[in-house]
Amino acid sequence: MNKENYREQYNHKDKIYTVASLAVKAMLYEVSAFPKPGLVTPVSNGAHKDMNYFTFIDSTCALMETMIKFSEIGFSSKGEKEIFKEARDIGKIGDKHMLQSTNGVNTHKGMIFLMGLSCIAALKTMYEKKNFDEIENTIKRMTKGIVREDLEEAMDGKDENSLTYGEFLYKNYGIKGIRGEVEKGIPIVFEHSLKIYEENNDLDTNDRLVHTLIGIMSCCEDTNVIHRHNIEVLKEVQNKAKYIMKIGGMQTKNGRKAVKDLNDEFISRNISPGGCADLLAVTVFFHNVKKLLF
Repeated sequence: MNKENYREQYNHKDKIYTVASLAVKAMLYEVSAFPKPGLVTPVSNGAHKDMNYFTFIDSTCALMETMIKFSEIGFSSKGEKEIFKEARDIGKIGDKHMLQSTNGVNTHKGMIFLMGLSCIAALKTMYEKKNFDEIENTIKRMTKGIVREDLEEAMDGKDENSLTYGEFLYKNYGIKGIRGEVEKGIPIVFEHSLKIYEENNDLDTNDRLVHTLIGIMSCCEDTNVIHRHNIEVLKEVQNKAKYIMKIGGMQTKNGRKAVKDLNDEFISRNISPGGCADLLAVTVFFHNVKKLLF
């Protein structure tokens, strides 16, 4: 069956459940790849002592209902800002389900925000019968003003000691984190990592995932890295990833060895680019959404 016929036979409920299942699939793909420098994989806890591969499996399965709810509100005539407001309440429920399934371990808080937003944007764009390239603009419309509202206005009147970590980074370094990325429409995915993932389809699935992750690490302002260390370490992570991509990444013997060595180094130094991992899952999600539904 070709893609056009596949799309035509789908009613809106089919689309909702398909998008939610693609979100879960992408999350499982991300955690299943190895080696991912400093990150949890099926054979290593990476730079983490409080979680492992099965913690992520438990958490991902617990989030299926949340991804369905995100998808449901996306397929709607409501305005993007109204939908986004509803999404934040769904996200809070998703956080609770995650923590219940992991005995309090935060495996997916950032992922819930990013993947939930991605599900909504994909279905809102489908509802309006627009093409795949419009998803980026849908995200921009949903999240317009989020940096101002969540960071600038939230900091007003606070002293340094009462700032959240995101507020601290924004005030002292101008780093907007994931809020800044989504307000721009997640360009790191639509203009960078999707291209890497699609152009390296000659690799097997595992190596393709790892290769794309290194590409994301080369340019992502990962606040998880800064939180554990500092901005200098983030720049070091980016430069090491750029070097690996320069020598071919998972396409070459030297690149594969460099990834393995970087994994060993990050584990020993307690470096975990978790924000990059979230973006990898979103990349896989949008690749599959584009292939199947647009």
